[in-house]
Amino acid sequence: MFDLKINNLTKDFGELRAVNDVSIHINVGEFFSILGPSGCGKSTTLRMVAGFVLPTNGQILVGETDITYQAPEKRNIGFVFQNYAIFPHMNVFDNISFGLRMRNFDKKTISTKVVKALEQVNLTGFEARFQRELSGGEQQRVALARVLVTEPQILLLDEPLSALDKKLREEMKIWIKELQRKLKITTVYVTHDQSEALTMSDRIAVMDRGKLSQIGTPTDIYEKPQNKFVADFIGISNFLPLDILSSQNSHLKVSFNNKEFQIPDKNYSSEKLTAVLRPEHIIINPENSNDLLTFDGVVEVISYQGSLIRYIINSNEIKFLSEFANLPKSKQLKSGEKISFGFNLNNLVVF
Repeated sequence: MFDLKINNLTKDFGELRAVNDVSIHINVGEFFSILGPSGCGKSTTLRMVAGFVLPTNGQILVGETDITYQAPEKRNIGFVFQNYAIFPHMNVFDNISFGLRMRNFDKKTISTKVVKALEQVNLTGFEARFQRELSGGEQQRVALARVLVTEPQILLLDEPLSALDKKLREEMKIWIKELQRKLKITTVYVTHDQSEALTMSDRIAVMDRGKLSQIGTPTDIYEKPQNKFVADFIGISNFLPLDILSSQNSHLKVSFNNKEFQIPDKNYSSEKLTAVLRPEHIIINPENSNDLLTFDGVVEVISYQGSLIRYIINSNEIKFLSEFANLPKSKQLKSGEKISFGFNLNNLVVF
């Protein structure tokens, strides 16, 4: 097993800087996701690790071996493409064995390795099937088996679930994570889907316009975003503009929506502050408001999500999004209903 080090990686396409000085250390056996919107540089980063794209600057190490300018076939890195890239004229056995045949393994070794790979991806008995006879999830597993059969040092996956429907995506998320945990292979997973990254990853790198915005565990990324981009891209947030009134005793006195309160002074570089509040931290009609900053409001929009309900609340023309687990109809709010609501100041993340 090997770790992966990406040091000061940069890629220019003409005047466009697609990846800008990215450094990441991915630990042995870690499931690491690179997350971001289209065009942020995540797939370009992955393709530089695979060798399909050469960097303008920087270094890539697998273990202690510098592979920055090695040919892709010399790297022993497995790459699973977004569109599976299964050969339609070959059956499952021939698809999976393709890489082994290119490496001139003998027939007995190929057969043994393919049988093992089919067991790993739960496709035993599918050897004679062709692409047209496979579901989307089965095609994805064939693509994985074709990579795993070569026993790569590093596994790279480029948005592998984007072509699947929602239900199958949910099933495959769990399946891929369980397989990776069992094989203990160092894995880099590129996605624009925040749910995939939060569910599957040991750590996540969030990218924006070619740069790293934050690296951390799913909990850190969601609960302690380091900037507004991460807070906005990961999950749903309320952004509250704060006015600074005064500073004293390592605290700032601020105001929001006609309420004054204190927050820790963290030597912010700007006089304009924004607080991030997650919808689940809003408490509606609290029984005990002693530790809460409370407001009055009116329910404007109700959005039924199945397992939870989202409410948009208007307070002095400021809109708040709140969500909590579905409740019996007798306890659900109604559109136009006047309510009180609040939140604990400890749940605010301030930029």
